[in-house]
Amino acid sequence: MPPRLSPTVRQQRLGIELRKMRERVGVTPKNLAATLGTDLPKISQMENGKSGISAERLRLWARTCGCADGPYLDALLAMTQDRRKYWWDGYRGRIPSGIIDVAEMEHHAESLAILHTTFIPGLLQTPAYASAVFARLRPPLPREDADARTAFRIQRQRIFTERPKPYTAFIHESALRMQFGGPVVLREQLLGVLEDSERPGVEIRTIPFSVDTYPGSGESLYLARGPVPELDTVQVDLSQGPKFVHAEDELQTYRRIKEETATIALDPDESRDFIRALLKDFA
Repeated sequence: MPPRLSPTVRQQRLGIELRKMRERVGVTPKNLAATLGTDLPKISQMENGKSGISAERLRLWARTCGCADGPYLDALLAMTQDRRKYWWDGYRGRIPSGIIDVAEMEHHAESLAILHTTFIPGLLQTPAYASAVFARLRPPLPREDADARTAFRIQRQRIFTERPKPYTAFIHESALRMQFGGPVVLREQLLGVLEDSERPGVEIRTIPFSVDTYPGSGESLYLARGPVPELDTVQVDLSQGPKFVHAEDELQTYRRIKEETATIALDPDESRDFIRALLKDFA
């Protein structure tokens, strides 16, 4: 089978874990290739996500590298066996791959926590609000491309009904007041956030302007918990697209930001009251 031209972030992540496993104990690609009965290019392709790995080879890889962490290995094995087609695959070639990778990350996560300072998180956006967010991009998107991104963003919200999981959104007051699409669109959006806050497993936590500062206030971040901590992922918004973070030291930093933010954000009931009060400004 020829190498993948554009591996997904999940496929790349499996490769990253294979490489980390090998490098942790100093096994060379040459020795691993000999043990697996393959060649150096194939080892490289496996480690960069351009080639898959069978369950049998993964077990041999782990034994060669002395990995005896059962839960971690089981999680990697599950990644090798998942070859299904998902709804987001229908968008490949129509929207940037990084946007598709966010939906894949959400689907496979055990829980999700997001911090936003400039706009309402995507899983909570109404169609009109999402359309207005994409309309602000520069250079402007062609109408067909903007519509495809809006439809994709709204379709991601099926996760709340088809694959529900704990979801916490920390939303700064600046994001709650930013008028993408104008006051009528924003009012509808705030009402939508209130409705979503009543979903099982969903927590909306607001951060008022009265909080003078908080960790991570200069960026938006999205923490996806994996089946084991080693497979956690953080997605950060950059101007050129989503960035996915896997390094353990960076993950620890973002976990601490999330924990500290939870100590200063309003609780869910207070947050609902806060949003209801904001609605009066957009009557």
